[in-house]
Amino acid sequence: MFDVYLIPIGAGRLEPYCEPADEETPVDPHEERGLFRRLMDRFRHMLAEAEDQRRRRARGEEMPDPGTMLGRLQQRTLRGIAEHINEQRLLWHLRKHTHATLHHPDDVTASEALQVMRTSLRKDADRHLLWLVVTTVLFVASGALALVPGPNVLAYFLGFFVVARYLSWRGARHGLRAVVWHMTPSTPLSELRGVLHLSGEAREPIVLDIATRLRLEDLPLFVARMVPDRLATP
Repeated sequence: MFDVYLIPIGAGRLEPYCEPADEETPVDPHEERGLFRRLMDRFRHMLAEAEDQRRRRARGEEMPDPGTMLGRLQQRTLRGIAEHINEQRLLWHLRKHTHATLHHPDDVTASEALQVMRTSLRKDADRHLLWLVVTTVLFVASGALALVPGPNVLAYFLGFFVVARYLSWRGARHGLRAVVWHMTPSTPLSELRGVLHLSGEAREPIVLDIATRLRLEDLPLFVARMVPDRLATP
């Protein structure tokens, strides 16, 4: 069963969130690779590289200086991709499931929680379809740079975003049309809403405790990003 959590982020807002296990699909080196399959291979490679950098930063490891302007640009872009991964992981994985459990704060009714989830999926489907068209056009146009000597870095990264938008769009549509949602109220999620107004130092240990109880390792990072200190009230 695929688990999705509606995380309170203040002002009555709930944001879908998940932490699925990473899945690796082996590549058959003898299989014929069309354009889209090559883009998927590139997508998986960049995904793994960006996730590795994210984990190393989370552990406090110092990232080596690439030494070149191109290398530094690639490192910054991978950092942005890591943030994109955090935002879109739910939709990428949702397309593979027909049943999902929606954990929601226990002070929110099941019907309200389902409505929040479906509204979020509709907005995501529309947004990612639009950006899929835009990034595809840019990717095709970037092919002109193939005439310039050296690696076509722009096409390399645009290819990632074409695949990412496509998978997100498919995941959102699948979540609306095919997934059967099973509702589960959660007391820890309601407790989380009650500490969002605290500053980071006061809030951090409580959020960490809630994350441990929910078995969501990256939840503290998600809360810190969605509800930074500047939004907390004294």
